[in-house]
Amino acid sequence: MTTEFTPYLAALGGTLIGVSAVVLMALFGRIAGISGIAASLLPGAASQSGDGERGWRIAFLAGMIAAPMGLLALTGEMPQIAVPASSLALLGGGVLVGIGVTLGSGCTSGHGVCGMARLSMRSITATLTFMATTAATVFVTRHLIGG
Repeated sequence: MTTEFTPYLAALGGTLIGVSAVVLMALFGRIAGISGIAASLLPGAASQSGDGERGWRIAFLAGMIAAPMGLLALTGEMPQIAVPASSLALLGGGVLVGIGVTLGSGCTSGHGVCGMARLSMRSITATLTFMATTAATVFVTRHLIGG
């Protein structure tokens, strides 16, 4: 699978992610970790985050869903995403990512974007682990088992 590098769109996307993380920290004192935001909205988790936290969490996730819709409104096209994997492989990958997020106490957005920006050694270690695991997974699937 090849991908086309688009430096301006990548810079814009990275800037928007960074700005959203800074705004969330400035306004609510919270980390923009997507797995934690989503998990706190699951049944039984509300007692951990409190009812006053639900509004911004729902708005944050709604913004992630609304962004492609905004692109559709502006350009007339949805982002093109091609995933060269079977549904079973995607399901298995999702389960493994869920396990990793739980074991790592966070995801790439929380650790990689927010934690590393705060120079958190725990987040730096987690992000290095994520990246090493990703590199190993790509190598094994593309070169050893031919995926």
